Amino acid sequence: MVLVVSEEVREAIGARRPVVALESTIIAHGLPRPRNLEVALELEEAVRREGAVPATVAVLDGRPRIGLDKEELERVANEDIRKLGHRDLPFAVAAGVSGATTVSATARLAALAGIRVFATGGLGGVHREWTVTQDESADLGLLARTRITVVCAGVKSILDVPATLQRLETLGVAVAGYGTNRFPGFYLADSGHPVDWTLDTPEQVAAVMRAQDALGAPESALIVANPVPKAEQLEPALHARVLADALRACAEQGVTGQAVTPFLLDYLVQHTDGASLHANLAAVRGNVRLAARIAAEWARG
Repeated sequence: MVLVVSEEVREAIGARRPVVALESTIIAHGLPRPRNLEVALELEEAVRREGAVPATVAVLDGRPRIGLDKEELERVANEDIRKLGHRDLPFAVAAGVSGATTVSATARLAALAGIRVFATGGLGGVHREWTVTQDESADLGLLARTRITVVCAGVKSILDVPATLQRLETLGVAVAGYGTNRFPGFYLADSGHPVDWTLDTPEQVAAVMRAQDALGAPESALIVANPVPKAEQLEPALHARVLADALRACAEQGVTGQAVTPFLLDYLVQHTDGASLHANLAAVRGNVRLAARIAAEWARG
């Protein structure tokens, strides 16, 4: 197979020890250097402290890799590599190029490797003004046909959150709030929208995962929406004001398509004096720790 699974990850999967997949886009495209490498190593260490094995996913020289050593992490952090969604994987493999994997590509490759739990920051979703642009993240469709549990802080608050929740329902993707009946908004602990189901412990999450399998349900994901701690969220009034300014700037400058999300996220970082980045990292750290605990419960069978 074209997939390259590190020895540590392969042995953990074979022995049914807990493994957590981690995406690499946050390393290559989400943080400035050298902070990006520091965070990558910190997140892997957080997984290990919870008793699980980290499996950071990326494509290097055309080979999808599940589990990176320090040298490979340094390549992702320091080289100018592409951002790869799941649709890009065949091109990257055929061309022998390197790239960081988004949520959709990471989920796809992790599932192929036999990993059931994946931690990330926030999912992609339905973009604002969808009726005009028809712009929807590939994350949603991929999660509708991939059996993996994704621990995230909801969807990015720059998106159309209620439309995204409706789309997930239509696609049959299970969504639960972790310790909350409110859907988180990435930088915010509460997006303003409810969820139908609440799970309070890793044991409950693992029980739902087992029930998915026992019922022979369609091969779709389970989204565990874990809110950023309120003490570390972006102040809601500041978020609302800066996001409104960012959307206006985006329209005035004619930013469209795939350029919209990075433009808005960068605007938030710049105009909140880095507070949005702090909230982002707080959310990711919490998701990684929770994912490791869920993976441990899942591994107990």
